[in-house]
Amino acid sequence: MIVLHADHPKIRELLLKGNFGLERESLRIDEDGFLAHTPDPFPNEKHIVRDFCEDQVEINTPVTKSAAEAVQALAEYDRMIQKKLKHLPEREYLWLFSNPPYIRNEADIPVARFVGEQASKTEYREYLSDRYGRYKMAFSGIHVNFSFDDTLLQEDFSLSGETDFNEYKNQLYVDLAQRTAAYGWILVAATAASPLLDSSFVEKGKFDIDTFNGMASTRCSELGYWNYFTPIFDYTDIRAYADSIQQYVDDGLLRFPTELYYPVRLKPRGVNKLSTLREQGVDHIELRMFDLNPLVPGGVEERDVSFAQLLLAWLASTPRREFTVKAQVQAAQNFKNAAHYDLKTVKIVPPNGEVCSVAHAALIVLDHMEEFYRGFPEWVQEILAFQRAKFIDADNRYAWKIRREFDGGFVKKGMELARQRQEEADV
Repeated sequence: MIVLHADHPKIRELLLKGNFGLERESLRIDEDGFLAHTPDPFPNEKHIVRDFCEDQVEINTPVTKSAAEAVQALAEYDRMIQKKLKHLPEREYLWLFSNPPYIRNEADIPVARFVGEQASKTEYREYLSDRYGRYKMAFSGIHVNFSFDDTLLQEDFSLSGETDFNEYKNQLYVDLAQRTAAYGWILVAATAASPLLDSSFVEKGKFDIDTFNGMASTRCSELGYWNYFTPIFDYTDIRAYADSIQQYVDDGLLRFPTELYYPVRLKPRGVNKLSTLREQGVDHIELRMFDLNPLVPGGVEERDVSFAQLLLAWLASTPRREFTVKAQVQAAQNFKNAAHYDLKTVKIVPPNGEVCSVAHAALIVLDHMEEFYRGFPEWVQEILAFQRAKFIDADNRYAWKIRREFDGGFVKKGMELARQRQEEADV
C-alpha cells in the first residue's frame, strides 16, 4: 500500500500540483430540438472528435497544470464549435444538458461513421448499439482526467522506502482507484445536473412532456451507463487490476475492455489498452461521473474540477481499507444511489459500514477533508464550503436549480438557452 506522506512539509507544499484534462460530450441539434443528421463539421480538429454518434461532439482538452486552465481550454474549444455551428448552411446548436432533447426513434441517433483503418470504431459502436440501445448512448457528460505532478511523486518516493519509482507510482494509483471507488459517489452527488427528460426518451412518439424520474443524474443512476453485471476488481497491483478487467472479456461479459462502464478508470499514456497499462503503467486516473452543467458556460464549474483534485489528494494520503467483494458491490450501488434527486431520503453504506443518507455521508467526508486541509490556502476551504452548501440545503444543488428553471418546457427552454449561449460565444 502506498500513501502520500501528506504530513511532511515538502509533500504538503507540493500536494496540490497536478495535471488536468477534460473530455466533454455534447449533442449537435437542429433548430427544432432534434438531433442533427449532418456529417461531422470538425473532421480535421485534433481536440474535437466524435463519441458514440455522428452528432455527439467530444472536446478533449490539452493537458494543463490547473483546473482553471483546463476549464479555460474547454471554453475556448466550445466557442470554436459554437461559431462553426452558427455559420453552417443550416444552423445548428449544442445541446447543453446530459439528457438528450427530442428523439424520434433509435434511427434518429446516427452511429458515428469511420472509414479505412478506423472502420473498426464504427463496428464497435454498432455492437454497443445492439447491446445497450442507442437511447442510452445519447447521454452526454464530462470526464475529468487527473495525475499528480511528477515532482510531488518523486519527492514522496524518496520518503517511501520503495526502490522502483514506476512500481511505486503504479501502486499509488491502484490504491487511489480503490479509495475513489469507495468515495467517488460524492462527486456524483455534487455534480448531478440532469433531473428532467423529454417524454420521447421513455415513450416513442410522445414529445414535449417533461418527465421526472426521481433522479438528479439519470446517466449515473441505475438507469444510465452501467454494464449488466457489477465488476469486481483486483487492486493488488497494476497487473492484477488489468487482469481482473481482462477476465470479463475472456468470460464474454465484455467484448472489449473499453466497454467497462465504471465511474473510475486507470489509464496509460497514449492508446488506452490493457497491455499498455500493464507494460507502461498508469499515467492518470479518469473520473467519468460529471454531468453537463448548463448553468455555467462550457458545461463544468471550475470549483467542481478543483474539488475532484482535493478529493483525490486526500484519498491518496489516507490508508485504504480492505475492499471485499461485498464492499465493492456496495460501492457500485452507492454511485447509483448518489444520483437520486433527494439525497436526504436515499441511503448509502460508506466504507465505515454505517448506513446513512447520502447527504449526511457527504457532510462527514467534507468534515474529514476540511480538517485535512487546515492550513492550506484559503481557496481550498472556500471550495469545500461551496460543496458543503449543496448538502446542507438541496436548493444549492444543480439538479434542483435546473428543475425549477426548466420544468414546464424542458426542451423548448433548453433551446432558448442553447441559442443564447451560441450568441454569447460569437461576439
